[in-house]
Amino acid sequence: MKIATYNVNGISSRLPVLLQWLQEAQPDVACLQELKAPQEKFPEQAILDAGYEAVWQGQKSWNGVAILSRVGKPEMVRQGLPGNEADEQSRYIEAKVKDIVVGCLYLPNGNPVPGEKFDYKLRWMQHFHQHAATLIQSGEKVVLAGDYNIIPTEADAYKPERWVEDALFRPESREAFQQLLAQGWTDSLRTLFPEETIYTYWDYFRNAFGRNAGIRIDHLLLSPALAPSLTGAGVDRFVRAMEKTSDHGPVWITVADGQ
Repeated sequence: MKIATYNVNGISSRLPVLLQWLQEAQPDVACLQELKAPQEKFPEQAILDAGYEAVWQGQKSWNGVAILSRVGKPEMVRQGLPGNEADEQSRYIEAKVKDIVVGCLYLPNGNPVPGEKFDYKLRWMQHFHQHAATLIQSGEKVVLAGDYNIIPTEADAYKPERWVEDALFRPESREAFQQLLAQGWTDSLRTLFPEETIYTYWDYFRNAFGRNAGIRIDHLLLSPALAPSLTGAGVDRFVRAMEKTSDHGPVWITVADGQ
């Protein structure tokens, strides 16, 4: 099974790019972030015509997450994180696809630092940690896929010194990511490519994509029950090179069936 995550940065304006990617890359499951569209404006028919069924949680102008599947309709498990019901931002949904639990997340950016937005990021991550631990304890096959808005290490940024005061690279953010891994989650791309330069986001400015001046903030974390099935991973850079595209590239993994 091929599972992907893609921050589309506005599904309405990026729909042609999204549909072309789905046709060319043919992921079995695709987690989308930053829909930037209310619930009723999700292009369900276009997605169906492309061969995918979907569940989603929209939000006007901001945020929004979706899970697409071409191997059976995703069965929605939850919207939002347990214990965080007061949060009105659409940042997390979870669905079952075949025998895999798929969590799709858009973790808060957190800038500027210091400030309420960074405090919100850290609070959100505390709830996420608690839920992630519960998923580990379930023993199920789980993938937590999305835009984490965290640069895990210096190796994940073109010039890490430029990010030291940014919420994506603050010590608190990186430590929170390491705490997730310490629960038993596997960082799929780094497991397969421990030394390679891998980026998933390139700014629109200063020819960042042309210079490959990027950062790695889109991740697929695998539970201990699923990690042994990991067979491949990559970033679809060709999508970032398309016209009117997102500033993120789709990230994908393949896992063996029946493992």
